[in-house]
Parts: sequence; structure tokens; C-alpha cells
Amino acid sequence: MAFARFRPHPIALAVLSVLATSPAIAAVEESATPEQSLLPSIKVVGSKDKSLNKVAGTATVIGQSIIDTTHPMSVNEVLRKVTGVHARDEEGLGLRPNIGIRGLNPTRSTKTTLLEDGLPLAYAPYGDNASYYHPMVERYQRIEVLKGSESLRFGPQTIGGVINYITPAPSKDLKGYVQASVGNRDFSNIKINASVEGALLDFSRKESDGARDNMHHELNDLNLKYVFNLTDTQRVVLRSNYYTEDSQITYTGLTQAEFEKFGRDYNPFKNDQFEIERIGASIGHEWQFAPDAQLLTNVYFSRFDRDWWRQASTTTDPQCGGQFTADRVAGVRVDPDLCNSAQGRLRSYTTWGVEPRLTVNTELGELQAGLRYHNEEQDRQQVNATSATGRSGTLSEDNLRDTEAYSAFVSHRFDLPNNIAITPIVRYENIEVSRNNRLANQSGSTDLDQVITGLGVTWNPDSTTTFFASVHEGFAPPRVEDLIGGAGTVVEVNAEESTNLEVGIRSTPIKGIALQAAYFRNDFDNLIAVGSIAGGSTALSEGKALFEGIELSANGQYASGLFSRLAYTWLPNAEQETAFKNVATGAAVGVAGNRQPYAPEHTLTAAVGYEYDALRGEVEAQYVGEQYSDFANTEAPTADGQKGRIASYTIYNASLNYAVTPKASAFLTGKNLTDKTYIVDRTRGIQVGMPRLVQVGMKFKF
Repeated sequence: MAFARFRPHPIALAVLSVLATSPAIAAVEESATPEQSLLPSIKVVGSKDKSLNKVAGTATVIGQSIIDTTHPMSVNEVLRKVTGVHARDEEGLGLRPNIGIRGLNPTRSTKTTLLEDGLPLAYAPYGDNASYYHPMVERYQRIEVLKGSESLRFGPQTIGGVINYITPAPSKDLKGYVQASVGNRDFSNIKINASVEGALLDFSRKESDGARDNMHHELNDLNLKYVFNLTDTQRVVLRSNYYTEDSQITYTGLTQAEFEKFGRDYNPFKNDQFEIERIGASIGHEWQFAPDAQLLTNVYFSRFDRDWWRQASTTTDPQCGGQFTADRVAGVRVDPDLCNSAQGRLRSYTTWGVEPRLTVNTELGELQAGLRYHNEEQDRQQVNATSATGRSGTLSEDNLRDTEAYSAFVSHRFDLPNNIAITPIVRYENIEVSRNNRLANQSGSTDLDQVITGLGVTWNPDSTTTFFASVHEGFAPPRVEDLIGGAGTVVEVNAEESTNLEVGIRSTPIKGIALQAAYFRNDFDNLIAVGSIAGGSTALSEGKALFEGIELSANGQYASGLFSRLAYTWLPNAEQETAFKNVATGAAVGVAGNRQPYAPEHTLTAAVGYEYDALRGEVEAQYVGEQYSDFANTEAPTADGQKGRIASYTIYNASLNYAVTPKASAFLTGKNLTDKTYIVDRTRGIQVGMPRLVQVGMKFKF
């Protein structure tokens, strides 16, 4: 194999050397400091009165200061500052989240639990966890990442980790700001945030070209909150949001010849169109019914509509005819107007649920328990048009997929002598799914249930150091379409199951410096590979896999005004241990011993900056090691662009902030400063990362 197991690497040695010899490297984590918040919300990492020293696992908090001063283009850019997270771009702006944790495939974030204010963010986390929607990063004040056994408090995916996005809290007094920026590639961004008397309005509009020709995006994101007290012990929060996207964007990447002859910007599919409309709402009720007991109940709802009209799904899609495909593979420019075909992949998702959570502080420690009822409805259609710009035609797919899920968890942290804490946790999931093919009038249903357990331990020998260890069972349900075929027949496919272990240390050895290091091992008894997600021609298959590695992070703020951040992940082992078993045929797919696709051995984000008086600037490097694009570990690029080793790359970002007055500030940022051309994905052909983007802006507070 090209990736040797536990082979020393210059990057690994350099990072270890620096950490061992110099206190001037600091941790990526911002401490979970108390917030001035009226908002009853769920935090996956700590709470207002609980620091990281009681969290039995790796925990990372990206706070508001980092988000405000680095001016990230996307959530992907922010998450690359977190150890163990591989966040991959797709269209250049991170509109489609591709987030993998500890070597798991990042495509469509299918193996990650995404939350917003502690509530499910994905439009179908049980029945179809492939995400085509993600709010703009400007919406968030804080991002939390949790990977240990305590992630069992959330679900249903517990195989990788939990990402919780926290939105701003409303204030009592009138406050807010207006921020605007412009840049190359037709970039513009405006944000308005205003709050008074417990009410909050937060609006963002972003517009930009994508990473390739014939791509343009227009995004609108409106969020409203209102918090009010019912009594001295009860309060309510109302949340609502409205998000739209109107993009000219293709689904397919480049063939190898197109990439080599025409460069990264080439994209012939000028007729492709992608539209999103999402409405979300929730009601939260917080009841402090005893001095040490709190009940938080949330009722949530979302409606997500997605229309994607496209002329090709992959570089070898025969939709436009054999000659069209052959020309693309040969590197001949094609005219999509001559393709008398367009497919409309039309999706509607309605999701709602109710989730009460109880927290009780006792003499023995902290008890947490929760219940969840969750309901999903997927309405899916495919319409085949007979012209390049057609938006109506023959209905070739029309099916309804329903999911009903019940879950519960109980955890109890036992605080023992000598600052030792032990936290056992158990979670239960019951999932019922059905699929109705309305074209053929065929339907089917099935169900599954699972008990998931975990145990976490922390030891604080002093106020500056926490040793932690955890082990838990991982679980992720199959998609509805994997469990039930188009004819309504039930498919014998198992849930994803793993045993996840981690041990580590968090330390603040001196003021201004925080460190975290962890070893992890995720042993999969059953890992599901889906061809449409994982890339290549792999059919729905199952097999054993092992992921093993080390995470190191450091964050420092020094009296001189210097500051630094570092997040490094070494993943020497991401092995498919057994041959995949084709679920439909039982045939073996001979990939045993191969490395998992899209699992780079090394990832590193490092930043250094200086802050003096009204000026703050930093330079950041983000490195992603080489990776395979398919389970077969194909080395040489294939003509269709869908397979082949993806080379390592490093991109450089920089930001400069200047406080003109206490109320006004200006900023200048650059992303991919060297304008490097790099491949990020081959699933549907070659997709490239974001080209250089420079933007300048102003922020006015009131």
C-alpha cells in the first residue's frame, strides 16, 4: 500500500518536535466561557456552569472571536481548524457541506451529526442523511465539536462525532451591527444583526461566482428569535428561519482531458440550475422546577424544497448521448445546448419532532436524560425534459418515503474522590420506515431498533489538567432507499456499528496557552459503502473497517500580542479490513487491506498572528495530505476523472482587521492567496477547490 501503517512523516515529526520544545504553540480550542445569554439552548460541549474539565472526550469550541476576525467563506473553512475534521469544498463556497470526522467519508456529511442550537439541522437525519443544505457561516456565533462517548446524548449518527452550531442570543438592550464586503469573482456579502427586548433579527445575503465558469450563487438567510419569561422559573424562546439559494451550478466534474486541456475553470453546463427554499421553526420551553433541576423541551419543524435541474450527473452520464460523453472524455469542447435533455431532481422534505431534556444536579454528580419523537417525510420526483433548458417533462420517479423514530438516553456523571468522574451513558433508537412507489403503486416498510452504550472517565489532578478516556458504541441507520427497494421489497442491510475508543489530555500549563492531545480508535464491525456517496462503481456494500490516529491541537495568546493556533491530525490507519459484501448479490468486492477513500493521512491547520491596539492580522496555512478517491485505491487518473490519487495541497489564507473607532472597523481578507489549483473530489468527475478570493469590508456597531 502507498500509505504505510504508522510510518513517520516529516509533518508529524515537525509538529511533535514543536509541541515538545516550545510553549509558543497554542491550542485551537477557545475555552467554553459563560455567555450572556437569554437563550435556552443545548450545548454539546459544557454549559454555562460546566467547564471542559468534566467532558470525557475531545471537545473543541470555535468561538465568536475567531469567526469574526478570520471572516471565513464557509463553515468548511472554520471546521478545518478542528482536529479530526476533514471538511471538503465542492463548488468553491462550501454551500454543500462535506464533513468527515476521523477518516469517515465526508461526501454529503452522511456520517456526521449536525445540530443547530442542539436541534437536528439535517433535513432527514434518519432517513436520508445526505446534506444538500447548509446555512451560511455568518449565521453562527459559536461552533462546538464533540467526539467522545458523550455524543450519545445526540443522534442518530454516533459513529463519528457531533457538530453543534450555536446562533446568536438576543439581548435586552438595543444593540447590533451592519457588515458589508465585496471582492473578486463578483463577490458581495451583507449582514444585519439587531436585537432589543429579547428579540433578534439576523439577516445575511451573499452573492458570488463559484470555482468554475458558468457558476453563480445567490443566497439569503433570515433568522428571527424572541425570548420571554413566563415566570421567575420559566422562559420560552421562539425561533424561525428562512433560507433560499438560487444557483447556476453543475453536478458533474471534469474529465481528465478537460482538466488538463482547459484548466480548472472549464464548465460547459451553463443550463444547470439549483434552487433551495427552507423554512424552519421551533419553540423551546425552559423550566427551572427546582434549584438543581431543569427541564428543557423543544418542538421543531422544517420544510426543505430542492429543485436541481442538470444535464449530467457524472462525466460518463449517457443522458446527452454517447458522442457527447466521448467528446468530454477526449477533451473536446461540448455545447450543452445541443443536448436535448435535462433532468429535474425534485425533492421536498418535511421534518418535525419534540424533544424534552432533563438535567438534575445531585450530590453524586449530574444526571441527564432525554426523549425524542422525530418524523420525516421525503417526497421525491424526477422529471425528464426534452430540451437543454426544459423545466417540465415525463415523470420517471415518484415516491414517498416516511420515517418515524423514537429515541431516549440516560447519562449520569458520578463525581468521585480525587477529582475523578465516571459517566456511563445508554441510548435507545427505534426507527420505522416505509417507501411508496407511486408510479408502480408498490410499497414496503420495515423497522429497526438499537441499544447503544458508552462510558467516559475524567481525572483532574489539578486545576490546569484533565485526563480523559471514553469508549462507546457507534450507530448509524441505513437510508430508507437502502432498506426498501423501489418495488417495496425489504433489503437485508444492517445498520453501521462501531466501537469507538479515545484517550487524551487537555491542559492549560500557563496563562494563555491551551493544549489537547488524543489517541482514537474506531473499529467498525459494519461500515456501509454507497456507490452514489462513496464514489466509483461500488454497489451498496458492507464490511469491517478500522480507523486509528492521533490528534494534537494548541492555542496561545501571548503578552507580546502574538497569538497562534494549530490543529493536526495523523490518521495512519484507515483500512478496509475485509472485503465488501454486495448487499444485493452477496458477492465479495475485493478491497480488503485498502485505504478508505477521502481519508488523508495528514491534515494540518496552523495560524500565527499579531494584535496591537486597533490592529489585528494573521496568516493561516491549511494542509490536506494525499488521498484516494475510490475503494480500489486507483493510483493513475482515469479518463473519466472519477478515479485516481488526489495529490496533497496547501492553501494560505490571511486576514487584517482595523478598528477605526470603537463602533467601526475595516477588514481585508485573502483566501487561497497563491491561487493554487487543487483537486478536492473525483466522485462525479474532477472538482476543484476555491480559487483566490480577496474581499474588503466594513462593520458598524450600534
